[in-house]
Amino acid sequence: MSQHHTPTELERLGSMPLPSADELAGRFPLTPNPAPASQSEYEQVMGELSFGSRFTDHMAHMLWSAAQGWHQREIIPFAPLALSPAAAVLHYGQSAFEGIKAYRHEDGSVWTFRPGYNAARLNHSAWRMAMPPMEAEDFVASIVDYVRADERWVPSEPGSSLYLRPFMFASEAFLGVHAAQELDYYVIGSPSGPYFKGGVAGVSIWVVKGFHRAGPGGTGTAKVGGNYAASLLPQQEAAERGFNQVCFLDSYEECYLEELGGMNVFVVMADGSVRTPELSGVILEGGTRSAICRLLRDGGVEVREEKIELSALVDGISNGTVREVFACGTAAVVTPITRLAGEGFDVELPVGESTLAIRTQLTDIQMGTAEDPYGWMYRIC
Repeated sequence: MSQHHTPTELERLGSMPLPSADELAGRFPLTPNPAPASQSEYEQVMGELSFGSRFTDHMAHMLWSAAQGWHQREIIPFAPLALSPAAAVLHYGQSAFEGIKAYRHEDGSVWTFRPGYNAARLNHSAWRMAMPPMEAEDFVASIVDYVRADERWVPSEPGSSLYLRPFMFASEAFLGVHAAQELDYYVIGSPSGPYFKGGVAGVSIWVVKGFHRAGPGGTGTAKVGGNYAASLLPQQEAAERGFNQVCFLDSYEECYLEELGGMNVFVVMADGSVRTPELSGVILEGGTRSAICRLLRDGGVEVREEKIELSALVDGISNGTVREVFACGTAAVVTPITRLAGEGFDVELPVGESTLAIRTQLTDIQMGTAEDPYGWMYRIC
């Protein structure tokens, strides 16, 4: 039986019905790339499927100005951007982005996962960065028209996808400190293979003190570049210690888990219940996090969104009351955490059954090999 859960505002907005892709198609007219990738280049990219390093032939684009609102919707050739050195984004970081994937199912059709949620979160991020919202239908239409233009770039290898990066930024050329009066929005895509090559391996996490990706009243709930920039130095220091990723603690007491540099965290207890840090107004409300909470609750698992004290977690791992820890996000879906360390502690965990089960349950829905009772999947073409 599903536990009672009051949907968050993002979950509510993200579940609003959307027009079909056929109804939205054509909002962003196509200007074909006159020099698309050659067959040999295409085959090389699709053979390697390296995350985020090679891109398709086109990109979606839309402009906003205070005078005209959102306009000039188009699919254009992928190319470098012409940007003034005085563009506000380069000086004040006024930008936001999303991460979403297009999946090819066994019958050849192409789908994406909860695009309404991504649209709602981009608008939340835009609000926090003093940028205008866009219609959810425009966001989804930009993905539909872009993916249809570059459909050949959606890989069919199991576990692969076309990773999509919608982003918006202040392009107004002005050095005064104010919300920009001109913005650009783009969608680009990178054909990507399974995040885990050769099986699900665990990652090692360094718990950092003295650094924070965001603070109370800051931009922690928004998906903006500055949060990731703030995570890079501690991430670099963690890598020098031999760790894959870094975990941040709260900025008041530095004793409660918040999130990794780019992923949310879950803790599986020995009794089967699951805990995850509460949405405190500082951490990002991940779409994968939201879906996992729903799947677990509907499967009869107790899920508690609450403060998780680091010292109690380390003790629990040591005495066996904590069974598994995993992280989640769009790119990696579900990542087992097999080592957790920081100043004064270093503990290890197995790749657990609950972690693997929830990862399989979610990816089966995304890849179309399991029923989708929630209507999360959206057919693009």
